Amino acid sequence: MGPSSEAEYSAHAAARDRMVALHLRARGIHDRRVLDAMARVPRELFVPPRLVEDAYADSPLPIGSGQTISQPYVVALTAEAAGISPGDRVLDVGTGSGYAAAVYAAMGAEVLSVEYVPELAEQARRALTAAGFGGVDVLTGDGSRGLPARAPFDAILSAAAGDEIPPPWVEQLTDGGRIVMPLESGAGWQRLVRLTHLAGRDLIDDFGAVRFVPLRGEHGMR
Repeated sequence: MGPSSEAEYSAHAAARDRMVALHLRARGIHDRRVLDAMARVPRELFVPPRLVEDAYADSPLPIGSGQTISQPYVVALTAEAAGISPGDRVLDVGTGSGYAAAVYAAMGAEVLSVEYVPELAEQARRALTAAGFGGVDVLTGDGSRGLPARAPFDAILSAAAGDEIPPPWVEQLTDGGRIVMPLESGAGWQRLVRLTHLAGRDLIDDFGAVRFVPLRGEHGMR
C-alpha cells in the first residue's frame, strides 16, 4: 500500500468512525454488533466512484438503474431491529449495492441476497468481493417470493417497500424468525416494521417513518 492509498484508507476509516459516532450511536443505535459491523464495512466500495467523497454522509445515494444505497442510519436500524446473531441465516431482498448484505455478513450471518436487476446483482458481487465479503451469495430473481429452496430463514430483510408483507416470506421463517421491511402507510410515507413469527403468532413492531423504493415482483407493490 503506497502513501496515497494509505492516506485514503486512513481518511475512510476516520469517516467511518465519525459516521458511527454521529449518525448511529448519537441517534440511538446501541447494538454493539451493529456498530462494530458498520465501523468495519468500507462503504466507499459500494458507491459509484464519483460519489466516494459522499460515502459516509447519512443519506441515500444513487447507484444506477433507478436504485439507491440506503443511508447508513437506516441500514443500522434495520440490522438492529432484526436482532441478527452470529450464525443466523439471513435473506436480504433487494441487494442493490450490496452494502447492507455486507453489514449483515460482518455481524456473522450467513447471507443470501436477491436482486431483481441483473446489472445491479453483478455490480454488487464485484463490490462484495472487493470488500472481503465474497461469501455472500447474490442471486438474480424475484425476491418477493423469497427463496423456498434455501429456507428456512432466521431473518428476512427488505430494502424495498410493499403494501403488505409477502406471505411466502412468513412461510419461510423459522420459529422466532423476523421480517424487517418498509410498508406503505397510506399517508405519503412508509413505516419500517418488524414481524416476529413466534409460536404460530405474528407480532408486529413499528420503527418509524422511512422512504424506500418499491418492492418489485409477484408479491411487490401493487
